[in-house]
Amino acid sequence: MRGRRPGLCAAAAGLSERPLDASSLCTGALSTGALGTGALSTGALSTGDMAALVEAGDKRALGRVISWVENGDPRARSVLRDMKPPLAGTRVIGLTGAPGAGKSTLTSALVRAFRARVGPGGQRSRVAVLAVDPSSPFTGGALLGDRIRMQEHATDAGVFIRSMGSRGQLGGLAAAAPQAIRVLAAAGYPVILVETVGVGQAEVEIASAADTTVVLVVPGMGDSVQAAKAGLLEVADVLVVNKADRPDTQATLRDLRQMVALATGEWKPPIVPTTGTTGEGVDELVSQLDRHDAWLESSGERARRRLARAREEVTALALGTLAGRLAVPDELAARVVGGRCDPVEAAAELLAATVTFKDLGGGC
Repeated sequence: MRGRRPGLCAAAAGLSERPLDASSLCTGALSTGALGTGALSTGALSTGDMAALVEAGDKRALGRVISWVENGDPRARSVLRDMKPPLAGTRVIGLTGAPGAGKSTLTSALVRAFRARVGPGGQRSRVAVLAVDPSSPFTGGALLGDRIRMQEHATDAGVFIRSMGSRGQLGGLAAAAPQAIRVLAAAGYPVILVETVGVGQAEVEIASAADTTVVLVVPGMGDSVQAAKAGLLEVADVLVVNKADRPDTQATLRDLRQMVALATGEWKPPIVPTTGTTGEGVDELVSQLDRHDAWLESSGERARRRLARAREEVTALALGTLAGRLAVPDELAARVVGGRCDPVEAAAELLAATVTFKDLGGGC
């Protein structure tokens, strides 16, 4: 790329719809060298080749496969089948909270903290981030701006950041997020951070997709009654009072402690005050994440959650496929309008004509 201006590639890595990988974007080279230089071309590659590239750590191949997952491309299914099972020690940490709670800034701080760790072989821990942004209900577009706040990691080869639009999916995640997490785990990332869109009280889908759910609360966004309401706060494994330099922090901490005191489960969510912009409290947050990870292993809760996660993923995919096949004929709708059958009877008739139930035969 001749004549490029300084800083142009870093900006492109942050604003492009491609994964955040400024080094490969600027050099035009693949990390494995298998395809030479220039843009990644999948025309001559089998899905097995793509799976091998993803497992070898090639970020362009990884980004392409996640795009296939998002777009429902049948090649994604073949790649997922060809890849090895994900590492047993992969940690999936979800971060959620109301809009403006500082999720992206705190996610960036966590990336920095995990990258500072050195493993047994002297290698620093690799980190993947999946950031979900809201899609416009009118145009269908999404700004994908979360990663703009993570620019400090743009040139770090050990960090992979991918944004995706919610595409109308409710619950705080994109419909493709569970399969994208599976791809990132198969690519060998030991730590996967999943940042949801800004959510309200009832959007708790992240709890079924992550091993550890971190809920961010900002001081001054509610009283003790608000803290006691059912919903988002109940799914927290770790509660974070972010922007803790605000004057209402102590009142928020007190209200949350009262709420946690009512919890009946074996795990009591710790409450950690942080200031994402300065990094204050991030070390304590990482310590509590480690403590929860150890509890998941010792209590057997990790295996239970992952079984439930697989069940949820299979159910969602099956329902999506079924929804695509269902088409209500005019004749059936006319019978409902005319009062000859009610909607419940009509739905049962439609399902009976569409779905053939049989015993599972162990096909995979």
